[in-house]
Amino acid sequence: MAFFSRETERAPYHPQKKTEFPGELTWEGVENIFHNCADFSKREVVSRSGALFRLCWLDGVVQSERLNDYLIRPLMTGGVPEQPEQARAVLTGSIWNMNVQVRDSLDQVAEDLTGGRAAVFLKNAVLTCTVETEAKRPVSTAENEVAEKGAKDSFVESLRTNTSLLRRHLRSPKVQIEEVSVGRASCTAVDLIWMDGLTNRELVKNIRAQVEQVDIDALLSTGDFETYVAQKKGSTFPQMLFTERPDRFCRGILNGRVGVLIDGIPLGGLLPGNLALFLETPQDREYHWLMAAALVLLRYGCLLLTLTLPGFYIAAASFHFEMLPTKLAMSIIASKQDVPFSTVFEVLVLLLSFEILQEAGLRLPKTIGQTVSIIGGLVVGQAAVEAKIVSPAVVIVVAVAGIAGFTMPSQDLANALRLWRFLLAVLAGIAGFLGLAAGLAALVCHLAGIESFGVAYLTPFAPNPGQPVEEHGVLRQPIPEVKLRELALKPENKRRQK
Repeated sequence: MAFFSRETERAPYHPQKKTEFPGELTWEGVENIFHNCADFSKREVVSRSGALFRLCWLDGVVQSERLNDYLIRPLMTGGVPEQPEQARAVLTGSIWNMNVQVRDSLDQVAEDLTGGRAAVFLKNAVLTCTVETEAKRPVSTAENEVAEKGAKDSFVESLRTNTSLLRRHLRSPKVQIEEVSVGRASCTAVDLIWMDGLTNRELVKNIRAQVEQVDIDALLSTGDFETYVAQKKGSTFPQMLFTERPDRFCRGILNGRVGVLIDGIPLGGLLPGNLALFLETPQDREYHWLMAAALVLLRYGCLLLTLTLPGFYIAAASFHFEMLPTKLAMSIIASKQDVPFSTVFEVLVLLLSFEILQEAGLRLPKTIGQTVSIIGGLVVGQAAVEAKIVSPAVVIVVAVAGIAGFTMPSQDLANALRLWRFLLAVLAGIAGFLGLAAGLAALVCHLAGIESFGVAYLTPFAPNPGQPVEEHGVLRQPIPEVKLRELALKPENKRRQK
């Protein structure tokens, strides 16, 4: 019983969602909700016929010109009768607004005001109208996904701008957009997007149910959303692909995936995700299929290199020196003669230093960050070698492993590989190649145990039974020969072209 009390104090009961502002919808009730808000504005308007209206809105989230032209002016100049025809007259023409809704609760009005709407209090009804501001970042080129021959537009923070970009790339009326509100305080709009008649209905149903179960205070970042939607909660590997480019987002939808757009986040998400998806780039569709296949093989090779090279060097130099060629072994011995530290310590310290330099370069401004990277990589590294603190071979191994990690198209995947690189290096330092092999076996078992909405994470290497990977293997084929969509996604329309 004492243990239960301690758990209750540590994690207090979280009540379910309920009405936050009970009571009757009145003008005084709305004023009480926003009584401490400096941006809460209100005004009384008398029409030409003598009818009295009360308006309220939040400064900054509405556009003053729209408020003046579409609400205040028509109400003042229009002949609006008294009860009981007042509400009907306003709805049918006294307000020049295409989105007018009748509200009957304080919750609805409060949410509308924070969403960029203005409330109009009549004698027998309360209406809210859309007059939100259009102030937002303009559509620009993608910063992290360079398009050499593709589309130059990228997602922005405005949800409706993002859906308009989607509609420009996919003009089909079969594109379905369903909106869900997530976050008790933020009330963030989340749009689920799929192709009717193409995307598997069971997949859409499962993702919708998962999104509706997200219950947090505010949805302000991709990590907040991905953590709740991911099927394997304890895995460091990403299970949802985020992209800046609408063309890549649309291609994922056409393959049978479900797209996710979140208001306030300039990225589009694709579900379900698998390992092969995170090793693809939009440029693969812009190059010749042979060149694209060679680049994919290069990325897989770099993945293995960044994971295993530090651990392989530790195992070979500390436990299995006889495996190295004689000249290479003699060179390593000569470089380590005056170094006072063990190989394991050298590699781990340099790996940690590499991570510190990477974080410093990311957190500082671009110009200063580049300077820090150059000074840390050249000056400090060269000084450490000349001072016999680390051997040149270890510097080369760590630098090659780090650079190979930079070839990963997904930063989330690269971060997961960084953690496993440390773990494999430690295991190699404990048990040599046996520890390295055990770590790799554990990694494969971990990846094989991840399943994202019915799709195995190791597809196409190890798909689930009954999920063939015809035409969608590791290497890209010529586009005219790829007749089918990804069958692992179980699309309703399996054929993509003649």
